[in-house]
Amino acid sequence: MDSSRWDKIQTLFHEAAVMPAPDQRAFLESASAGDEGLVADVLALLQEDARDTTLLDQSLADVAHKILDGEEPVSPPFQELGPYRIRSVLGEGGMGVVYLAERQDLGSRVALKLLRDAWLSPARRERFAAEQRTLAQLNHPSIARLYDADSLSDGTPYFVMEYVEGLPLTEYCVKNQSSIERRLLLFRQVCEAVQYAHSNAVIHRDLKPSNVLVKADGSIRLLDFGIAKQLESLDVPAQQTMTGLRLMTPAYAAPEQIRGQRLGIQSDVYSLGVILYELLCDRLPFDLSNLAPAEAETVLLEHEPAKPSVATRHKETTSPALSLSAGSWADLDVLCLTAMHKDPERRYRSVEALIRDVHHYLHGEPLEARADTVGYRLGKFVRRNQREVMAASAAIVVLIGLVVFFTVRLAKARDTALAEAARTQRIQRFMINVFQGGDEAAGPAANLKVVDMIDRGVRDAQALSSDAKVRAELLYNFGGIYQQLGQFDKAESLFQSVLSERRSLFGSDSAEVAETLVALGLLRFDQSRLEEAEQLTRQGLEMSKRHLPPNHPVVAKAAISLGKVLGERGSHDQAIQVIEEEVKLQTAAGSSPNELANSLSELAAAQYRAGHYDVADPMYRRLLEMHRKLYGAEHPLVADDIHSLASIQSDLGYYGQAEQFARQALAITQAYYGKDNPKVADDLTSLGQALSYENKFDEAITVLERALAIKEQAYGPVHSSVADTLNEIGNVEYQRNQWDAAEARFRRVVEIYRSVYGDHHFKVAIALSNLASTYLDRKDYRRAEQIYRDVVRRNTEALSADNVNTGIARIKLGRTLLRQNRYAEASVESLAGYNILMKYPSPESSFIRAARKDLIAAYEGMKQPEKAVRFRAELAAAEAPSPTDTTHKN
Repeated sequence: MDSSRWDKIQTLFHEAAVMPAPDQRAFLESASAGDEGLVADVLALLQEDARDTTLLDQSLADVAHKILDGEEPVSPPFQELGPYRIRSVLGEGGMGVVYLAERQDLGSRVALKLLRDAWLSPARRERFAAEQRTLAQLNHPSIARLYDADSLSDGTPYFVMEYVEGLPLTEYCVKNQSSIERRLLLFRQVCEAVQYAHSNAVIHRDLKPSNVLVKADGSIRLLDFGIAKQLESLDVPAQQTMTGLRLMTPAYAAPEQIRGQRLGIQSDVYSLGVILYELLCDRLPFDLSNLAPAEAETVLLEHEPAKPSVATRHKETTSPALSLSAGSWADLDVLCLTAMHKDPERRYRSVEALIRDVHHYLHGEPLEARADTVGYRLGKFVRRNQREVMAASAAIVVLIGLVVFFTVRLAKARDTALAEAARTQRIQRFMINVFQGGDEAAGPAANLKVVDMIDRGVRDAQALSSDAKVRAELLYNFGGIYQQLGQFDKAESLFQSVLSERRSLFGSDSAEVAETLVALGLLRFDQSRLEEAEQLTRQGLEMSKRHLPPNHPVVAKAAISLGKVLGERGSHDQAIQVIEEEVKLQTAAGSSPNELANSLSELAAAQYRAGHYDVADPMYRRLLEMHRKLYGAEHPLVADDIHSLASIQSDLGYYGQAEQFARQALAITQAYYGKDNPKVADDLTSLGQALSYENKFDEAITVLERALAIKEQAYGPVHSSVADTLNEIGNVEYQRNQWDAAEARFRRVVEIYRSVYGDHHFKVAIALSNLASTYLDRKDYRRAEQIYRDVVRRNTEALSADNVNTGIARIKLGRTLLRQNRYAEASVESLAGYNILMKYPSPESSFIRAARKDLIAAYEGMKQPEKAVRFRAELAAAEAPSPTDTTHKN
């Protein structure tokens, strides 16, 4: 075989390898200009490529000789790769092999993608690396996540990603006989994932049903970014001058992709249009199965697809689309054919525009892509409100006979509406006057502070005598503002006044009184008077349920507030149950996105407080995207989400990531509230915690002292939030070997937590554990042991035997026993704590490393070196050095 022919074989092989197997022959026949021998040689390579073997250790000459001459290659078994054990092959034929693997230490299943034959083509290696980079920057619940990336000893790259167990989109819909509405809802999820990728400047370029898997729970995952491209790189001349051997799936590829022209987001819009067509019709818009490659290209570039409504009528099918009305089909035809227009400029301008029209269709609203005629909009209104229109038509006859009666009723309704409008105008004028500083001509003073404006507003509201309802509503809102500003005494005075006013106006058992009781309960929460907080929120919830529908915002706020209080009191299971029930209710009722986001935020917090980091982390990431979309990137709720992610990363031992998150949250919060707000102090405490674990002690203590000063000014000396910051300062002093100072801090923390929560709260156990650490390092082992055993008992009772805090306490107890040369007892406690922490995702932390060290020492002390081998190997494999810190964060 001459070198030019081998070059041609090699080129065709790499381009065909990234395609699905059914498309490979058609592509090769098109690209080989009738050379059947060339097609056969490349197919032989592809068949070999699909076997469960590896060619990584063979030379290029050996590969060519053995495959083309029919000799069977022999490959070594492939069982383990780093911490992953290979279980089976999930797929082959693209740039590499995808394996189902299991992480041996965690037992979690992942998909491991290995680039095979990397030496054959640098271009393949670069495409593989590009896929890694693309996945690393995409973090969306509907896109398979990248977990890890590395290379073999010979440099062959691989990466590890989320294992998705599901069915291809179209197969799932056929198997489950999904309705058109259900198919469109799934399609909208796909579009949202693609839109997210576009917002990160990534186009997929190979969208098709096989790259969209639907899980058993009905959620979707978008896969295979192997030929995705950064938008800014699409203008590179090398991309514009490629040969006809382009990477794509022809049936789903946009015309400009087939021609080799410049691509953009409209190329993905076209592919989504084809997917929608297939979902509606159970077939592709063009049948290419019996066409030669050149004929297929002509069809794709020059022929127009039949309307989906026509394609469905002419096909024997049980598709649920057969039952659609002519009006519904008219809209679906527009949806599909606009997305699939051969001219990119006449398609939907973005995936977001396509999503909007899918939403319009699902809600019976006019499509943006259809001509905006009066008849069309009137028809949509009638169809969307068919029952109401029919009922109205029937009622006209009756209405004519009762015109006098209804005239009277309407007059009363008019008077009520006018009174409400006047009330609203009074409130608006009142608030404008507050912010004008009382002088409309001059406007607000340049030095007017928010607190001054609120104080004056409260005085003016209290002076209102003509409308008690308006006065109560204004004072209720001002009370909430005072609470946000940390002025709890003023907030309580207003809430008590409103409670008395509303009881007089509406009765002691009313929705308005219930709302006020919940507000008082949340104030008690901020004051760390948790028992009262629970009583008030429970009373408010029960009362609101008696007077309001289940999905009313007041009922939702009461339920969420009760869950928040229960979680802070350590009743985590009850808190999660209460909030989950409310989230399900809101989801079923179609609550607004901001109301649902508020509830999800409290649910995520409850999961975090319970130590369920694997649940809380993705929930907070989802919330972060929701809040950014709803309020923008600089909103305090965005900062809250980032703050929570910082706490999770810190608890899991990823202190560098925790510091980054904490700095992001601090920048947003400080810009929004100013430098001396308690919320700023919370972010400062989070940042100080991360810095202390990174041994940046000077910066940490400066940040934490500032946070403490802000909190003591706002809350006074005895408050749970003050204790949280004191605990972090004690940790810094501990790590600096300032034992006496640290002991004093931790003793004060214990006293505050006991005062606020009572003696049985898990935070008391955390403070005691840190206090015991000072005794451990001063070699007062008996005293440390006594406290640690108490901490294990407390955590087991307040949290659970498998909670992270319980595991940490047992590791510390094991170290204390080890220092006393009580090796057998030490090994039991250290191993128990180690096993608890290893159950959680991403368990690499200082506590895990400490446990491994202690287990090695304990087994060697017991003359059982064979048991120490495992932990010595794990310790050696750890990338980061083990810090000396053994104190515990909140």
